[in-house]
Amino acid sequence: MATASLRPNPPDPAIPLLQCHATCIPPIHTSSAVLTDHFCPFGNPPTKILLIGDASHGTSDYYAARIELTKHMITHHGFNIVAVEADWPDAEALDRYVRRRPGPGPRASIESEQNARKEGREPAFMRFPTWMWRNKEVQGFTEWLREWNRGKGVKEAVGFYGLDLFSLGSSMRAVIEYLEEVDKKMAEVAKERYEKLMMWAEDPHEYGLEVLSSRFRGYEKEVVAMLRDLLKKRLEYEKVKWDGDEFHGGEQNARLVRDAESYYKTMYYGRDESWNLRDRHMFETLVRILKYRGQYIEAKAVVWAHNSHVGDARATSMGWSRDELNIGQLCKEAYGEHALAIGCLGNTGTVAAAHKWDGDMAVMKVRSGLPNSYEQLMHATNMKSFVLDLREGHCNKRLRQELMRKRLERFIGVIYVPQAERQSHYSGAVLPEQFDGLVWFDETRHVGALEVHQPHGPVEYDETWPFGL
Repeated sequence: MATASLRPNPPDPAIPLLQCHATCIPPIHTSSAVLTDHFCPFGNPPTKILLIGDASHGTSDYYAARIELTKHMITHHGFNIVAVEADWPDAEALDRYVRRRPGPGPRASIESEQNARKEGREPAFMRFPTWMWRNKEVQGFTEWLREWNRGKGVKEAVGFYGLDLFSLGSSMRAVIEYLEEVDKKMAEVAKERYEKLMMWAEDPHEYGLEVLSSRFRGYEKEVVAMLRDLLKKRLEYEKVKWDGDEFHGGEQNARLVRDAESYYKTMYYGRDESWNLRDRHMFETLVRILKYRGQYIEAKAVVWAHNSHVGDARATSMGWSRDELNIGQLCKEAYGEHALAIGCLGNTGTVAAAHKWDGDMAVMKVRSGLPNSYEQLMHATNMKSFVLDLREGHCNKRLRQELMRKRLERFIGVIYVPQAERQSHYSGAVLPEQFDGLVWFDETRHVGALEVHQPHGPVEYDETWPFGL
């Protein structure tokens, strides 16, 4: 009996199946053709939304794969929306740059702060974690996008949009600035309604805590009234100028203020409630973008977000044990076969992340995948990089069946704690139900960040659990 217990575990039957049926890809910087050819069918009708996720917010290979796939979807399948896990005001300033939009709002680019100021532009995404969007990979893509849009009308050009809700203060200011251009009296109303909430904008968590722990009722009534009054003026404001783009931005900022006010109150009642509110906000923002752009063209969107947002939550511990949903699940429920999701995973290498919230960026070594994880399984194939269509009828039946076994999966956000990896960065998942496609890198490299030192900002507590997702 003692001898039997020392026998090695039999090899996982998924390993030879992966070796047989996965498609190897060369390094993306040498050629992206195999990657894009493999996933080209994902852009065919009836796909309207393609979500592309990453296993960390600081890995160059994931960004590169996502960028090349997005370029392909734009150039070959007519996708015209890039919607990302970022704040709306910063993304809209970048959208003005890449689409050459007219109008009064700020224009921003991904470049050094010094060069942006010199050229009369605003530097975008200056809030922690700056490396998530202020990196050479995104910089290259946005410059490519600006050139792709050259000569196209604003309504036909590919737009760049933010889905997240962490811009409470800047969104209130953006609403006021927009109204000052179209309706100065309403701008004064907005200033009055937002004035008291603006006092909490630099530390909105304290606002949520104050509402929870005292008789202070907050300012929900004021922000809802501001949104309602803005929407009543839609037809009037859209006719003023700029063809409705600026109204769309003003409306979205007002909606964001309403949702953020609710979010910071909700986060103290339970992690699942605040997470769900955030991902519902991202989904509803995406739907509004599709509806708005769909007035002029056939709107089709590529979504960039972390795997924890993009992969169907119903196929992970998020849904099984924590009653959490995400934008991937909501897209599947609302759009069915019109929404597909691709996840990027990796084993080891380096990642750009912080040791704590608001800390400076560091380049950290990523540990090898834990036992019983998808990372360990993929590493065992000895394939450096590969792609795999996980959809039923497209993936080998035996392989898909083996991959349906529940395993661990790693999630690294903007914070990485290697010494507590199991507790901090792993969750259960069933890969073929979580994603429709997989991009695997056995060894990865950190993003080319434009800055290492981070601007000081309020601590986000556990709002982007786990660890800055």
